[in-house]
Amino acid sequence: MTQPASPARQDAPIPIAKSAPAGGGWRRSLGLRADVRNLSLLGVLAVLIAVGGITKPDEFLATSNLQLVLTQASIIGVVTVGMTFVITSGGIDLSVGAIVALASVWATTVATQEYGFAGILFTAVIVGLGCGLVNGLLIAYGGMVPFIATLAMLASARGLALQITDGKTQIVTVNSVLDLGIKDAYILGIPPLVLVFAAVTVVGWLLLNRTTFGRRTVAVGGNAEAARLAGIDVRRQRLYLYLLSGLCCGIAAFMLIVLAGSGQNTNGNLYELDAIAAAIIGGTLLSGGRGTIVGSVLGVLVFTTITNIFALNNLESAVQQIAKGAIIVAAVLVQHRTLRGAEH
Repeated sequence: MTQPASPARQDAPIPIAKSAPAGGGWRRSLGLRADVRNLSLLGVLAVLIAVGGITKPDEFLATSNLQLVLTQASIIGVVTVGMTFVITSGGIDLSVGAIVALASVWATTVATQEYGFAGILFTAVIVGLGCGLVNGLLIAYGGMVPFIATLAMLASARGLALQITDGKTQIVTVNSVLDLGIKDAYILGIPPLVLVFAAVTVVGWLLLNRTTFGRRTVAVGGNAEAARLAGIDVRRQRLYLYLLSGLCCGIAAFMLIVLAGSGQNTNGNLYELDAIAAAIIGGTLLSGGRGTIVGSVLGVLVFTTITNIFALNNLESAVQQIAKGAIIVAAVLVQHRTLRGAEH
C-alpha cells in the first residue's frame, strides 16, 4: 500500500526555489564589484598620469612619449586578451612570451622575408597558431595540467628561437613592414599598432560577452563537469581557447617586429607574467568562471604606465618588478575578499 509523502519531502522543493534569487544576487554583486574595480583602475591610472606629469612633465606628457606608452601597451595588450580567455576557462598559459619570441624570429628569417609583408605576417600568425594547437592538444586531449604543458612549450619555444637565430638579431629589410612604425603611418596621430590593439580588444569583448563561445568559456571555467553535462564539448572548447591564445601571440609578434624592426630570441621576455598580472588586477578570476576584457586592458595600461614612469625617473628595473609583484598580491587579496563578500 502506497504511503503518503512525508512533510519533509513535500517541503523539499522550497529551499531550491529560494536559492535561485540568491544565485542571481551573487552574480549581480560580482558585476557591481567589477564596475567598481574598473572605476578604481581608472582612478589608479589617473594618479599615475599625474605622478608622471609632476615628476617628468616635459618628458612624460610629450606626445611622442604618450604614443610610445600606448604602442608598448598594445603589444602586451593583444597577448593579454588571449590570456584573459584562457584564465577565464580555468587554465593558464606560461608560454605566451616564448611563443612571441619564436614567431618573431621565424617570421624574420631571410627565407621568410623574401615573401615580403604577407610572408612575415602569415608566418608569425601560423607559428602562433601552431604553438597554441600543441598546447591545446596536450591539455584538452592529452590530459596534461596547463601549468606543465605550457611550461614545456615555454622551454621548447625559447630553445627553438635561440637555435634559429644562433643568438643573433635578425634585421627586417622589408620596407612595407618597417613603414608601419614611422610617424607618417600614424592615423590622426594614432600609431597603427594601437589601432590593431583596439580592434583586437573590441573583437575579444564581443566574443566573450556576446557570443555562445564566450558563454561556454565562462561555463567551463566555472564548473567543467557541469558544462559537460550541459552538452558543452569541454575538450574542444579548451583546444579553441589555446588556439586563440596562440593567435594573439602571433599577432603580437608581428606588432613587435614592426616596432623593433627585428626579430630576437629574447623577444617577449616575461610577457606571460605581465599578461597574467594585467588580467588578474583587471578582475579576471584565477580560478576561472569570470573574465573581463575591459579590466584586462586597464591592467595593461596601468603596468605600462608604471614601467614608463620608472624608466623616465631612472629607477632600477628591480624596483619595477617589486612594485608589480606587490600589485599582483594586492589584486589577488582583493579578489578573495570580493568573492567572500559576494557569497555572504
